[in-house]
Amino acid sequence: MKILSGVFEDDRTDGQVTTGTPIALVIENVDQRSKDYSDIRDKFRPGHADYTYHAKYGLRDYRGGGRSSARETASRVAAGAVARKVIPGVVIRGALVQVGPHAIDRKNWDWKEVGNNLFFSPDAKAVAQWEDYLDGVRKAGSSCGAVIEVVASGVPAGWGAPIYGKLDQDLASAMMSINAVKGVEIGAGFASAALSGEENADEIRMKNGKPEFLSNNAGGILGGISSGQDIVVRFAVKPTSSILSPRRTVTKDGNDTDISTKGRHDPCVGIRAVPVGEAMMALVLADHFLRHRGQVG
Repeated sequence: MKILSGVFEDDRTDGQVTTGTPIALVIENVDQRSKDYSDIRDKFRPGHADYTYHAKYGLRDYRGGGRSSARETASRVAAGAVARKVIPGVVIRGALVQVGPHAIDRKNWDWKEVGNNLFFSPDAKAVAQWEDYLDGVRKAGSSCGAVIEVVASGVPAGWGAPIYGKLDQDLASAMMSINAVKGVEIGAGFASAALSGEENADEIRMKNGKPEFLSNNAGGILGGISSGQDIVVRFAVKPTSSILSPRRTVTKDGNDTDISTKGRHDPCVGIRAVPVGEAMMALVLADHFLRHRGQVG
């Protein structure tokens, strides 16, 4: 990655500082194999954005490096690193909590384990099961989905807005903008539909002179505004659309055909989505921190 503008080395601070101008970052897409996609140049991949891009623009980049490619998310991670500098005191951590039908045991949750395995798993015991499962998926020429959880700690109460620009609204939009994401939930999320009012309400007591919530079904956001609790967001990533197993489709000329996508494709792109989710959380929180400071000082 190259930094083109917006920062410079300052001897007085013994490091880089921002100048106040836009920060421009460039990541060159040098490790690509466009020839791997030549067989599908006229075919629409099921589950991919080929047909919709063609319907909207009259063409689409079939080479695997377009805007619908997961490579696009590298720029989000770079921008997220900058956003973290804007919100000191806030800790953002992500973890993989489900691969295909196999979820972690939350009783084994340990943030220290996330950096000890390639799955970003907080449950060390889940890793071996995921390895075996993904190996079978890969050998079958198929793919699977995943669920990622991102938690932001240290966000004070008061960030967000009541109607337009709700904090949870912007977080949901940001996570849904990530390639292959098909579902987002905050706090208890969809599980809250099965709870009673007594179970779902996060009761409050005073502790050390300040309110303390006894649970966090709201995911740290009430009425679009942060409550001071951990902000908890989960999102579901669909199975990789490019798979070796033959699928029925059509060509851009309207002919029925079959398609099998070759090349380099992860059997589960959800694994790589963990740092992307962290970055999007950081970007949204940085925006809301600045808005809050502008609104109330």
